[in-house]
Amino acid sequence: MIATALSTFFGVGYARVAPGTVASAVALPIAWLILWKLGPTALMMASLGIYLIGVWSCDVYAKRTGGVDPSECVIDEVAGQWLACAVTPLSLAGFSIAFVLFRFFDISKLWPVSAGERLKGGWGIMTDDMIAGALSAVLIAALRWQGLV
Repeated sequence: MIATALSTFFGVGYARVAPGTVASAVALPIAWLILWKLGPTALMMASLGIYLIGVWSCDVYAKRTGGVDPSECVIDEVAGQWLACAVTPLSLAGFSIAFVLFRFFDISKLWPVSAGERLKGGWGIMTDDMIAGALSAVLIAALRWQGLV
């Protein structure tokens, strides 16, 4: 089923250990390619597109499996990681910082990330990761403004 393929990011979500972290890592080279070839606006738009697709696919998958936020639904990590990378310089250091910040916010669920997860269905599955990506992007932009990245 297409919803399963999309929500698990084509099977990445079935990783035995830390599927969210694996999905974030898999998202990085794709983000690098989009940023390098098409620029930050394209990466941001791709993130938003994946977000909307994920709302639908994760909602379908969660209803079918009976889960609230199934761990194998990792398209949310892809969308959030891409959002964080959209303001990141095209460098190993920049992408490493984007990865660490995004994973920190996604795992810790600090407010306002935790507020996004209270939404119902696919909206809740996807929105907390987008908030984590947005918080990461704000910090990365501040680091860039200070000349630290």
